[in-house]
Amino acid sequence: MKNLTNSERIFLILNDICMVLLCVIMIYPVLFVVGRSVTPDVERALHPLRIIPRRFDFSGYSFIFSSGSNILNSYRTTILRTLIGTSVNLLLTTLMAYPLSKKYYPLRKPVTALVVFTMWFSGGLIPSYLLNKTLGLLNSFWVYIFPCAINAFNMVIMRNFFMQIPDSLEESAKLDGANDLVVFARIYIPLSTASIATITLFYAVFHWNMWFDSMLYMNRKDWWTMQYTLRMLIDSANVTDVATIGSAMDNIPPAETVRMATIVVATVPILCVYPFLQKYFVKGMLVGSVKG
Repeated sequence: MKNLTNSERIFLILNDICMVLLCVIMIYPVLFVVGRSVTPDVERALHPLRIIPRRFDFSGYSFIFSSGSNILNSYRTTILRTLIGTSVNLLLTTLMAYPLSKKYYPLRKPVTALVVFTMWFSGGLIPSYLLNKTLGLLNSFWVYIFPCAINAFNMVIMRNFFMQIPDSLEESAKLDGANDLVVFARIYIPLSTASIATITLFYAVFHWNMWFDSMLYMNRKDWWTMQYTLRMLIDSANVTDVATIGSAMDNIPPAETVRMATIVVATVPILCVYPFLQKYFVKGMLVGSVKG
């Protein structure tokens, strides 16, 4: 700081002020939602902008995790969908990206062109619904998994990452008697940790935030995803709309309390996962986008 000019000092001070204000703008909504989720209804009405309540009310969280709330079933569905869906996505994406990264594969260019074509054009909503209905996936948990088993963009990123790995490693392994499956499992997968972590984050966030397919394909309330239940709760004026039909729900908390508590419960898990994958995020995206 001693060797800086006055203009440089002013710039650094203004820059720090702008960063602090930006952090406040980004953190305030999160703290507001968390605070409102444990704020009593009377205090919420008297102090609409207060973040830290004077008294804490955890009735919203008690309702979410009670046996009569459909939110608990939705939470289970979303967790299962994220774990199973992400595992299927990673398996199929890497298995498809590996052969398409090989120059000696004869169908490499036409298959890659077909995959890229699906990024620009799709059949549309009605054909997708009719296809899932014909396959018997309506009102089935697998309607969350099979229609989105591979994302074309993520597959291209993985393919480009595989193309960065030297061919000499594969040639050396095959001279020692390794087949393609061994080369894929023992060479390409360990060397692709950054890209796999990035793709994992993409797929996990996609499954965790998805709600549209629940609205289209799922009439069974107990298999709604968390985000769709949250959407129904926010749009609804009555919390009983997300309670299991026929259940005896005593002391149902105010709708605003349940809304805020549901947002917190739906957001915290993905926030806990992101810091462990963030260090791979930039590296996986940059390396996977070098070649075409």
